[in-house]
Amino acid sequence: MVVCLLYCAGIKKNNDDSFPKKIIQLSSYTGTTAMFSSLAPFNLTTKPDFTMNPGFQLKILATNWGYQGSTDSFCEKAKKEGYDGLEIWWPTDDKPAQDELFTALKKHHLDVGFLCGSGKTDPQEHLDFFKRMIDAAAKQNIQRPLYINCHSGRDHFSFDTNKKFVEHTLQLSNDTGITICHETHRSRIMFAAHIARQYIEQYAALKLTFDVSHWCNVHESLLADQQGTLDMVLERVEHIHARIGHPESPQVNDPRAPEWDDAVKAHFGWWDKIIERKKRNGERMTILTEFGPPNYMPTLPYTQQPLGNQWDINVHMMKVLRERYR
Repeated sequence: MVVCLLYCAGIKKNNDDSFPKKIIQLSSYTGTTAMFSSLAPFNLTTKPDFTMNPGFQLKILATNWGYQGSTDSFCEKAKKEGYDGLEIWWPTDDKPAQDELFTALKKHHLDVGFLCGSGKTDPQEHLDFFKRMIDAAAKQNIQRPLYINCHSGRDHFSFDTNKKFVEHTLQLSNDTGITICHETHRSRIMFAAHIARQYIEQYAALKLTFDVSHWCNVHESLLADQQGTLDMVLERVEHIHARIGHPESPQVNDPRAPEWDDAVKAHFGWWDKIIERKKRNGERMTILTEFGPPNYMPTLPYTQQPLGNQWDINVHMMKVLRERYR
């Protein structure tokens, strides 16, 4: 079923010129998903033949970003769909939320990855809060995280300021044995490919969360002109945020739609190289399916109706990733 939208501008009611513009939806979006299946044939026809080391593990996690229910209900829903765990912001200074989280994880037999960061504008306050947050997440002894993902620093902080975040996490990872990664995220330290390269060249132990959708947007390209830098970056990736971006946005409306085929193939091409290394070395690979809610998800004007179903898209991505990389 095709979505038909009629934009009615300046509709009058009882000859009232102030009557607002309307958008009439004639059929549901959900009926279109059967038509847009570019990911499925791509997965079946180009599945790589990786060298497999028996030590390889694949863990695919769900995001609670945009979820409106309780932590327990989210964990139940993620487990039912087949996820291995969830990535969630560490609940700093909130003991009840921590207790709720760990109870739900144990009840539903789920792994966890923590997200740590800060929104402080003052660099020292930002660093102090970040240290307190990530230290607590790493040193709690209730459930060991698979990894910690860092929304660290800011794009406008100096190199000397931002490197303090990197150096703290390198020491913390060494002390605890927990994998700690810095995300390639807009507005953060690793907001652009050429900036991330500077840190890679200086810190041999630096590990990354690869959310390349941000870089597609930042550089307004599929990064064909930065292959050397990408090759360096892919060797440092320990965790993937599996969202498909394109030159004008960090998120396509639905990766199954055929118009995004070039972007889909580019992202899977990068991910394939990471998985190939992990399988060859017999290491664990963690992936978060992270298509987001509005306003990451594009919406219709006026009604703000999302153009895709966030949960369905993430579950679809999870199934494709598991089939491709198991």
